[in-house]
Amino acid sequence: MAEENNAPVFQIQRMYLKDLSLEQPNSPQILLEQSQPQVDINLALAAEPIGEGMFEVSVTATVTTKVAERTLFLIEAKQAGIFEIRNLPQEQVEGILGIVCPQMIYPYLRAVVSDVCTRAGFPPVLLSEVNFQAMFEARQAQQAGAAGSTSIN
Repeated sequence: MAEENNAPVFQIQRMYLKDLSLEQPNSPQILLEQSQPQVDINLALAAEPIGEGMFEVSVTATVTTKVAERTLFLIEAKQAGIFEIRNLPQEQVEGILGIVCPQMIYPYLRAVVSDVCTRAGFPPVLLSEVNFQAMFEARQAQQAGAAGSTSIN
């Protein structure tokens, strides 16, 4: 019985769309222009504890599409999940929160962004695949570099 209570746990409790925004500030005039738009995509990750062994992880995509210097449309979508993670070493929890959870959330975010573009009357923006492990490792290296630069040798 004691062994069962200490067994590692990783479960999705819930997946949900936390925030969604679409703006077309220069419509309808800009819709008549035939120029090729510029698309800028930014991703952000967040993870925070929400209870004992419970974490909310979110991936936010901000898609800004411009014609010349005027915004054609702007989409911001935040897909989130609640995950239960227990009885694991802290370094494994960090990896799960920074790699595994975002990988599970991201396909839902991609679908939302594509769907919103289509419903707004534009061709879908297809978010490319993301290597969350490389992002996580780069973030760790950056943090280690920042910590190393402040230490005294």
